Amino acid sequence: MTAEPSEVHHLACLEVRGGNSHATYAAELPGLAAWVSCTPLYPSQRGGDLYYFSSCSHGSTARVVIADVSGHGEKVSAAAFRLRYALRQHIDLWDQSLLIQDLNETFLRNDGGARFATAFFANFASHSGRLLFTNAGHLPPLWHRAATKEWAFLHDSSPPSTKFEDLPLGLIAGTGYHQAAVDLEPGDLLVLYTDGINEAENEAGEQLGLSGLLSIAQGLPTSSAAATGEELVAAVSRFRGSVPAKDDATVVTLLRESAS
Repeated sequence: MTAEPSEVHHLACLEVRGGNSHATYAAELPGLAAWVSCTPLYPSQRGGDLYYFSSCSHGSTARVVIADVSGHGEKVSAAAFRLRYALRQHIDLWDQSLLIQDLNETFLRNDGGARFATAFFANFASHSGRLLFTNAGHLPPLWHRAATKEWAFLHDSSPPSTKFEDLPLGLIAGTGYHQAAVDLEPGDLLVLYTDGINEAENEAGEQLGLSGLLSIAQGLPTSSAAATGEELVAAVSRFRGSVPAKDDATVVTLLRESAS
């Protein structure tokens, strides 16, 4: 699903939009302005990075998912279909635990080449600003708080557990996935990404890393989701220099809009 960068797609109720093919566009979700850049590793047209946006039937809740399936290329495209199907089945459920458990079992049963996946799931309630999220072994999103003008990583605040919780999808049957919640204020930004971003290498063979990514974030514009995302992608490209990308790379930026 490729759209022109200048196009803004307004999600309708019960719509699920996304996939694993090359795409760059802005989107409007309930209470959120979004922007996505999905770039499969050349020359593949479809990669192992997946992203999805959806809106529930009441038009007040948005769900955003980013996932990184093991490997890349055409063989993992079936995972994109399974994720889309699961999102449709659970589109009206605020609780994400059943959705994620279903996906975990699906990956365990899969024999199509995709062994496991990390994923970040978020539900946003536009009327309250509450973000409910689950991190299944994925990288922590960047969070810019408008009130303090500071960037940090968004981590699950739940205490450590000895149980098999929040592992990547498809590793262990019966894995539990818990949820955490934060309140986003108007102007707050979230940046979701896959490891093709933080594992980018420069000409000296050095990886950007999470600390380097956080350093880049300090200089990002925060006026819009598109401005943040576009400059992040450009900054990572400048870091790589002449070194070609070695993995799929996806960035999703989310800006909480002011209440109308």
